[in-house]
Amino acid sequence: MLKFLSKVKIEFNALDPRLASCMEFLAQCNARKAKESNPSCQVQVKRRTDDFPPKITVTFVNGVEETFDATSTPAQHIRNLILEKGQYLETEQMFREAGEKWPVVIPDVELQQPFTGIKPRKAEDKQQ
Repeated sequence: MLKFLSKVKIEFNALDPRLASCMEFLAQCNARKAKESNPSCQVQVKRRTDDFPPKITVTFVNGVEETFDATSTPAQHIRNLILEKGQYLETEQMFREAGEKWPVVIPDVELQQPFTGIKPRKAEDKQQ
């Protein structure tokens, strides 16, 4: 997960009962495997003393920053969103390195064409 991020900032009040998502996400960031995937990713923890709601802010390697409300978003959901966006970033990078335009634009005409690589199933095949 950290390989797609350049910075993680986790903010919470230690006495706030809504901090579970922050603590779980922090544990995931501090896991050995996560740290090894991107040792240069900065993980910052800001312990607050006010009533400010817990939040997690991540900065992707392309500079895009996203903030999550940790009171209503489970850590696993945040992790999955990061992985999805990270896969998108990897795909974009592959296309750019290959000299292709990004995003890929597929003409409507091609989208309407049938895919010839799939053979229709025969009636006797469907019964098995």
